[in-house]
Amino acid sequence: MFFKHRTESDTIKILRSLNRRTILNETDKQHLLNLQKGFEGEVMFDTLIEKLQCESLILNDLLLKSNNSTFQIDSFMIKEITYLFEIKNYEGDFYYESDNFYTMNGSKIQNPLHQLNRAESLVSQLLHKNGYNNPIESWVVFINPAFTLYQAPKNQPIIYPTQLDYLLKKLSTSSRNLNSRAFDIAKLLSSLHQTDNPYTDLPKYNYEQSKKGFTCKACLSFSIGVNGRKIFCYDCGSEEDIESAVIRSVRELILLFPDKKITTNVVQEWCQVITSQIRITRILKRHFKAIGYGQWTYYV
Repeated sequence: MFFKHRTESDTIKILRSLNRRTILNETDKQHLLNLQKGFEGEVMFDTLIEKLQCESLILNDLLLKSNNSTFQIDSFMIKEITYLFEIKNYEGDFYYESDNFYTMNGSKIQNPLHQLNRAESLVSQLLHKNGYNNPIESWVVFINPAFTLYQAPKNQPIIYPTQLDYLLKKLSTSSRNLNSRAFDIAKLLSSLHQTDNPYTDLPKYNYEQSKKGFTCKACLSFSIGVNGRKIFCYDCGSEEDIESAVIRSVRELILLFPDKKITTNVVQEWCQVITSQIRITRILKRHFKAIGYGQWTYYV
């Protein structure tokens, strides 16, 4: 049972939008690709875990703070003992040497075992502080079937792609029902989840230099036309109700520029192809709260 579901981070959404509306440098583009690939791996893991036939509580994407240190947990499972998973969607050949991970061209990457040990230590302290002394079992899970690690370390908490079936069987062994203590731990960790991520790394951007206009919901193209109550994409032929497209675009605008006042004029400029301000105002009034009056009206 997923007690806290996984959602795509605002960082991914913002970088993806900036990749369409601005010119990202190669470093930022690679950062976006890495984040997207990591999220895809975590979703793959969720797909496997949800098939388990045992009672458990699963909390995804936890951002916690303990002893003035902020740390992330990809997946946390509560059963009679608790499990912590660090998910990696690495693809290709890597090797292990002197307690470090390297790509085959010799580039050192962050050791996920160090990340795992830090997270386990901090969450253990956090639970102990709140009166819980549950044993924790932690694993780094390499989810991608195209991953290979040469000179792999022995006796380390690593699950390789070929061992995923073993992990699922291990997690399915218990038939014990969850007790109230398990739900108490889940509620505690969920309540302590931090919504402001200090690890967010975004390039500088501004409204004036951002490309305006609807993007196609299907192919993300800016080649958009209007036909009655729908917009359509010249590139792929997809259609979308104007109201849905306006709300989608306004939410993107709010995500990118949370301090900008949402007015009819701003939304018309942002969407570009809607010529009727009356239509935009009606849509905004149906979905947002109007503040002010007349030309000073804005929406929240």
